[in-house]
Amino acid sequence: MDMYALRTLRRHPLRLALTIGGVALCIILMFFLLAVYRGAADGSVDYIRRNPADLWILQQNATNILRGSSLVSEVESRAVAETPGVAEVSTVLFLLSAVRKGDKLGTVFLAGYDPAKSMGGPPEIETGRNVEADGEIVLDRAFARKFGFRDGDEVRLQDRRFKVVGTCTGTNAFVIQYAFVTLKSARELIGIPGLATCILVRIVPGAETAAVQRAIRGRLPRVEAYDHATFLANNVREMRSGFLPLLYTVAAIGGIVLTAILSLLLSVNILERQKDFAILKTLGSPLRFLWGMVVKQALLIASLSGLVALGLFFPLVRTIERISPEVGTKTTPGQVLAVLAAVEIMSLASSLVSIRRLRRIYYLEAFA
Repeated sequence: MDMYALRTLRRHPLRLALTIGGVALCIILMFFLLAVYRGAADGSVDYIRRNPADLWILQQNATNILRGSSLVSEVESRAVAETPGVAEVSTVLFLLSAVRKGDKLGTVFLAGYDPAKSMGGPPEIETGRNVEADGEIVLDRAFARKFGFRDGDEVRLQDRRFKVVGTCTGTNAFVIQYAFVTLKSARELIGIPGLATCILVRIVPGAETAAVQRAIRGRLPRVEAYDHATFLANNVREMRSGFLPLLYTVAAIGGIVLTAILSLLLSVNILERQKDFAILKTLGSPLRFLWGMVVKQALLIASLSGLVALGLFFPLVRTIERISPEVGTKTTPGQVLAVLAAVEIMSLASSLVSIRRLRRIYYLEAFA
């Protein structure tokens, strides 16, 4: 039966190749969407995840830094530093700022922080070094590659010149990338001294995080103190709420197209070989035999398409990332297996749609 099912498909090699190609493209689309989601999910929150802060202090009612607005003052920063149980405080100011060099212009999520502190800076330096003084800037690797910025270049933020001293990783949030300057430089860009977005806190070893949180809230009722895990979860939730539904919608469309392609091919095969199926019925072949042949055809096409998709996906992703460095992707074996399993399920659904046509084939058609 397996060889018969294969021979049936091989009767029309061009149609089979086009079907495998179409299904493979749908699988590649699903691979790519999951890889983009994972890359964006990690890139959007890597800055938070990899900062060694025990507490994140923001203005009350602000829950995240991705799509939230928070303003805290230098007075509040000093008050936090004086709270019992606090070992170190780092004040950070986030701005959306344009980076320009000649006719090259891009927007970054600019983080102004104190380089002398252990918190608030880039997660990992890839080339060059970290910011050490005013007038220096570290750019995200993807942003630098996209616009052709190199270490040593001089760029402009508003009317101020900054020297690119390095590039970093873990700061590509897909739609925008981080860049880092000193806190003083960031405040000069907005022209408001003493302003910040959040305060990062490391507590004294052995101190209870909840107790320090309560002390900060009691001392500064205008702010909210989040422990690291809660603040990370807030930002992940914010990222998912704005980005994940779109990817799911596109992936679902790809799945529907895949199922439709397979259903159409299997139905056409049944119609073209209608007399053969009628003869098999006349000879006493049980329906489960005929059904099994259609199911195995669907699974065979899905398996071949999966192999083609795997062969094309990784070179395609590398090409896309060279063309658009800001498109960061991450692919795991779990993602690949999940997509391939979903495709097999879709192929089964396609075969069930097509199998209904077998019921409409009558024995007398064998003698037509």
